[in-house]
Amino acid sequence: MTAPDQLQILPMGGIANVTQNMYVYQYQDEILLVDCGIGFPDVQMPGVDILIPDINYLLKQLEDGKKIVGMVLSHAHDDHIAALPYILPNLPDFPIYASKLTAGFASNRLMDTNNAKTITVLPDRQPQKIGTHFQVTLLAVTHSVPDTKHIFIETPVGNVYHGSDFKLDPAPIDSMLSDYEFMGEVKQKGVKLLLSDCLGSDKPSWTESESSVGPVLEKAMADVKGKVVVTLMSSHIHRIKQVMNAAQKYGRKVALVGRSVEQNVLTAAELGFITDEAGVIINKKETKNYQDSQLCLIVAGSQGQEGSSMMRAIYGEHPTIHLTKNDRVIFSANAIPGNEVTYYGAIDELFLTGIDTVYPTITPGIHESGHASAPEQADLIKRLAPQKLFPIGGNPRHRVLYQRLVAAPLGYKKEDVLIPEDGDILGLSSDGEIKKVGNVSLRPQIVDGLGVGDVGPAVLSDRRALGQAGVIIVIIKHYQKTNKLDYDHIHVVSRGFVFMRDAAEVINFIKERTVQLFTKHFDNKKREQSERAVERGLARSLYEIIQREPMIEVEIVDC
Repeated sequence: MTAPDQLQILPMGGIANVTQNMYVYQYQDEILLVDCGIGFPDVQMPGVDILIPDINYLLKQLEDGKKIVGMVLSHAHDDHIAALPYILPNLPDFPIYASKLTAGFASNRLMDTNNAKTITVLPDRQPQKIGTHFQVTLLAVTHSVPDTKHIFIETPVGNVYHGSDFKLDPAPIDSMLSDYEFMGEVKQKGVKLLLSDCLGSDKPSWTESESSVGPVLEKAMADVKGKVVVTLMSSHIHRIKQVMNAAQKYGRKVALVGRSVEQNVLTAAELGFITDEAGVIINKKETKNYQDSQLCLIVAGSQGQEGSSMMRAIYGEHPTIHLTKNDRVIFSANAIPGNEVTYYGAIDELFLTGIDTVYPTITPGIHESGHASAPEQADLIKRLAPQKLFPIGGNPRHRVLYQRLVAAPLGYKKEDVLIPEDGDILGLSSDGEIKKVGNVSLRPQIVDGLGVGDVGPAVLSDRRALGQAGVIIVIIKHYQKTNKLDYDHIHVVSRGFVFMRDAAEVINFIKERTVQLFTKHFDNKKREQSERAVERGLARSLYEIIQREPMIEVEIVDC
């Protein structure tokens, strides 16, 4: 229960990862939400599409009479907005506020899933009262997607600065600098708690400007005989504009390939965030009218996502893109933390097939981060002079390094930097004290195809077993008249386990052991329990002789 003079803060998407950004600010009976993003599954989650925040705590608060008075979106990256179609249908209606481009991208996500919801565009520096107790103001910061904002939240017990993803770019592509002047005004009002992006806290040097990428892209395109294929984050409108400029310099037309990049560029153009005065962009269907040396393709799927346009092109399955040895593929993106396996897997496959490929490690400057480094994070702290610090948006190492390398040199003590654990609820009191006041169990919800939350640990365990050791299906023909089982009445089917023609000894062992287990455990009135008993016995016996754990399915068929 919320104390009357206490603001409670819960990172509802968890705090030990970079994605699934969703924050609960609760004062008395009112709840303000900030962001609503997805996460990405790791290799231990086969078949899982995305992860979304666990909102069970929020639902419990609603049952207890609390109300959601609004939501504010900080910027247009999927790990901050793409869970909206999955989360909003489970919550009552409330207003949502965002900048113009963020509102446009978020509306696209909602329309993709037939969720109609109005998102109100909130201009910079315009205070917006939300509910009775909250007042929020957006201010501009630079990042890897245009129109990114930080959020100044005023509450009865003090002011909070929600500083999600940012960098302090001195030369942004659109000339829109971070709003240092308004940061000064915020400082005068006082900041009790700064939540700050900490993902770059292990980088000691100032993050390079986005505008520095353009010349590197031009150099990477200069000597290509065939097509130039650039894959990047689909929301990186400024990077896309620089690719367009480089392509124009070399007389190439640009085709957008992949629904996300096509939709994002269309929305950005409609809202005035990207222009094509020179007519560089063509429809992807028109590429057949041009020679390869006249083309530059911007393709979605820079993280090696299964089924993406980039991956389909790599494996020769894309209807539009056919890679040749004269082409060059440019990865103008780093791996999102947690996506390293799929990201480098895509690059490895290109190298194996002999396709000329460049990526940030071997071509420095082909990508620059959108996240502030340690000196930029320190700069933000100096501009705001907060009482307490809360590093967010990073892995555990980034949060600890923020505490050591960013805050300590500025005179902050270790206890001034909050490093809560997953599920910890922080309480901010009017006297400035901030402490843990509770903990809730957070279990990210799995989105698997069209299903949400219907894949649990048992299903994932089965999938991992299938991927690692295959499956064995044992079909037992049960003759009811004799109620006996002979060796020849057992049929064994294997998939992904062993080649049947080369495993006679193993198959014979399975049949012999099945006869023994069936004889011991079969009860016609408890057919399912009998099957499970045979499965368990076979699993133990097989592991003892081959040290593998395939998934085993036993079916008893009456004859």
